[in-house]
Order: sequence, then structure tokens, then C-alpha cells
Amino acid sequence: MCDVFKVHRSGYYAWLKQPISAREQEDSRLLSLIKEHYLASGGTYGSPWIYRDLRDAGETCSVHRVAKIMRRHRIRAQIGYKRRYIKGGSTGKIAANLLNREFNPDAPNKSWVSDITYVRTYEGFLYVATVLDLFSRRIIGWSMGKNIDRHLVIDALLMAKLRRQPHHPVLLHSDQGSQYGSNDCVAFMNANGLIPSMSRRGNCHDNAVAESFFATFKKRVTRRKIYATREEAKTEIFNFIEMFYNPIKRHSHNGGLSPVKYEDAYFQRLQSV
Repeated sequence: MCDVFKVHRSGYYAWLKQPISAREQEDSRLLSLIKEHYLASGGTYGSPWIYRDLRDAGETCSVHRVAKIMRRHRIRAQIGYKRRYIKGGSTGKIAANLLNREFNPDAPNKSWVSDITYVRTYEGFLYVATVLDLFSRRIIGWSMGKNIDRHLVIDALLMAKLRRQPHHPVLLHSDQGSQYGSNDCVAFMNANGLIPSMSRRGNCHDNAVAESFFATFKKRVTRRKIYATREEAKTEIFNFIEMFYNPIKRHSHNGGLSPVKYEDAYFQRLQSV
């Protein structure tokens, strides 16, 4: 065999003992790390965010190498849910569209958005209401229950109010759902310094950030899954919001930082001024 390929016998036997190159070995090591971070993100991270995670962990690989390894092993971020574009209709009777798609306030507690989704369980639907601060994309209030009613929304708003304790009025944007337009919900907002704003009827783009959060939520929590019980679903949702999304999930809006880290950086800048 050595004579046929005209290689030195000692080199040939050394190759037999170690047929995998050093680069291939390093790629294999990186692959295991890539899979760890990919699974930790619930399959929502592509190569740019995986690369950021690896760099934070002390790795020195390039983003191109990470992308190449992921392509080779068919590791892909889950694609978001498609949303139909519907021409905007009229605004609701309760409130006008005061937010007007201004999704990038320059400080926390200026503009919040809220929405409702559902999770399937074998006990029936579990409904989830969330409140998100547009500044950092942080979920600051949430509630879960078997009924999709005004109490679900008010509980989420109450959590947001208690957590943030804003000292000035806050714009609260939602769709025109009956829960947000109920007398009890409107009274709660008026009593707690929340200025209601509502999307035009049939236009999801007026509340695009809340829609985007639930797209990530569905990819991580509900995609092709039915939970055995509502309590099991509640545990999974709590872990997603408080253990992953707020403290860890990277956002391009935040320059690659998670909502918690983005807010921490903001307040540190304020203290240094």
C-alpha cells in the first residue's frame, strides 16, 4: 500500500493511528458546544447568536466557522411563523393608535405592549397574557389561566405595575380585544397611570413587537406540542420567560444583549453620568 501511494511507511502508520486532522477534531469539539447552545435556545438561535454565546464562553472561533459547522450538520434556527399583511382598519372606540408603531423608546417605562395567546394541554387551553417594555423587549408582567377574560389581562398589568412602579404615565398598547376594552380593565388603567393605545382593527403590524415575542414563544414552548396538564405548561412558560427570555435571550434590537443585560447597561450609564 505504501509503495502504491509513494508515502513513507512511518507516515502511513502514523496516519492510521490518527486519521482525523487537528482541525476536524476542533470542529467536532465546537459542534458539541454549538449543539448545547442551540438546544439551550430552544432551537431559536442561528449562527450569529451561537457565535456570540461561544465568544462569551471564551471560545475564539469565527462566526464563519460556526456557520459552516452548522450548515454541515443541518443545524438551523427555527423559522418564525408567517403573518398575513392586512390593510389597517379603523381604530377602536376605547383608544386611538397612540403608539403609531413607534417601537423604540429611549428609556424604560415609556411604552408597554400587551397581548394574549394560548397553549394546548389535554385539560384544555391555557391562556397567557404578557406585558412587554418596548425599551428592552423585557417581559415585565404575565399571567396564565384557563379563561380568556379581563382578569387575565388585569393580573398581567398588575404584575407589570408592581414590578416597575413607574413615576409617570405609561403608554399601554394592545389590540382591540374585548378584555382590554372591558370596563374593569379601562378603570384599572385609568387608576394606575396607563394610557391606552389600540391597534387598528385587523392589523397585527400595529402591535408587531408583541407578535414577535409570541412567535419566539411558540417556537420555544408550544411548537407541535400538547402538554399533559395546565400546571405542566405553566412551569414550562415560567422557565421560558424568567429563566431564558428575560435574562439570556439575545436581541438584535438590544445589540445582541438580553433584555435584563440591556437594562442593566442603561442604568449603569445613568449612574456614570
